[in-house]
Amino acid sequence: MTKKPTFLPWFIIPATFTALGLVVAMFAVMQFSVRAYIPGSLDVGGFTLANFNGLFKKIYADAFINTVMLSAKTAIFGLLMSYPLAYALVRTRTTWIKSTILIIAITPLFLGEVVRTYSWIIVLGNSGFLNSLLLAMGLINKPIQFMFTQTGVVVALVHVTMPIMVMMLATALSHINPDYEKAATSLGAGPIRTLLTVTIPLSIPGIVSSLTTAFAWTFSAFATPQLIGGGRVSTVATMVYQLGFSSMNFPFAAALSIAGLILTIMLLMALKRMSRFIHAMGEH
Repeated sequence: MTKKPTFLPWFIIPATFTALGLVVAMFAVMQFSVRAYIPGSLDVGGFTLANFNGLFKKIYADAFINTVMLSAKTAIFGLLMSYPLAYALVRTRTTWIKSTILIIAITPLFLGEVVRTYSWIIVLGNSGFLNSLLLAMGLINKPIQFMFTQTGVVVALVHVTMPIMVMMLATALSHINPDYEKAATSLGAGPIRTLLTVTIPLSIPGIVSSLTTAFAWTFSAFATPQLIGGGRVSTVATMVYQLGFSSMNFPFAAALSIAGLILTIMLLMALKRMSRFIHAMGEH
């Protein structure tokens, strides 16, 4: 009879308590979302669905649209920036180049999101590094407005998500047998055609996983849209903060959070179905 490892409970027990804590917190948010808001008080009233009816107002609809657009743009641009790095990380045989790429990719993970966001404020400001460089080179006559715009928020969010995307893409690429690429080359395919017809199709699982992770991560991002956007780029997370901690309308903030969670799940399910369709097309 096989004896079960004695260390197994030490792994299961913490995970169980963490899961229970998340479930309890989720139920707390859900019960707040169906309670009435009492102006000027932290107490809540009785059962009501009015909080969810209020989500159809234009200001909140715009916040949902902005969040989806930001998440999609961040995921797409993050993929375009991360794929070449991941490919070079996996395929290069020069040790120092591999180490340099790995350091560049991983280092941002050692910094908090707020620290990274403040760094981008220094870079993207009207008197920041980027505008100063463009002015010095004579490419622009006046500073470009990056701060408090969706473009600036996307740039900063791409930097936040890139380390994870690079690691996920590198993992997928490392499982591709280089012999497939060599076979395509021996049959007359050039580097670009080999990349488009062999490497990218075989790395689709990593592409889908990285896109899904980046989208979900960006959808709930708060610090970067709040600091870079400066309140002019509304997202679900920033609206929840304003409602909960500025207006003290915790019931409506909870309803907005639940709606955001439901929308995220629906979009992730759509991405999953899309990935299955792509896999099915690839098999044919």
